[in-house]
Amino acid sequence: MATRKIVKIGDETLRKVCRKQEKFDLRLAILLKDMADTMYKAEGVGLAAPQVGILRRAVVVDVTEDHSGLKEMVNPEILETSGSQTGREGCLSVPERQGVVTRPMKVRVRYQDRHGKLWEAEAEGFEARAICHEVDHLNGVLYVDKMDRELTEEEIQGRIPEDEN
Repeated sequence: MATRKIVKIGDETLRKVCRKQEKFDLRLAILLKDMADTMYKAEGVGLAAPQVGILRRAVVVDVTEDHSGLKEMVNPEILETSGSQTGREGCLSVPERQGVVTRPMKVRVRYQDRHGKLWEAEAEGFEARAICHEVDHLNGVLYVDKMDRELTEEEIQGRIPEDEN
C-alpha cells in the first residue's frame, strides 16, 4: 500500500487545469493505485490527481462503506446532468472545513479506464456529487468556490437542514 502526500488549499497546483492523460502505462496504473490507497487511508470518497501533485486528468471515487465500488476515471467528461441536490461537502485538500454546495442529482460521465478503454456511466445522489467534485479539481476548481455557505465548527459536528436531503 503506497500513499502519497495530499496537497492542501493554498498550493497553486490545486488551481491549475490538468492535462489530458495520453499514456496508459504502468506509471498510470501505479498513480491510480496510489490515489485509491491515499483516499482510503484519509477516509475520503474521492481523490483527483492534482490533490497528490500530479496535473493529469485522473480521479478515483468510491462512496461505498466497504470499499467495493472503486471507480478509476481517466480523462473524465461530464456529458449530461439533471436535477439538483444541496448538501454538506468537504475535501481532503481543505481539511477541517465544510460547506453547503449545490450539485446535480444525476450525471452521465464518459471516461477511460487505466487501459485506455472508453466507458460511459451514470451516477446519482452522493456518487454524482463526488464525481462532480473530483472533475472540478481537474479544472482547478475547489468546492469553496461554489459553496452556498461555509459551515461553522458546531454545524460540522452536528446536523444541518441540508443533511435531510
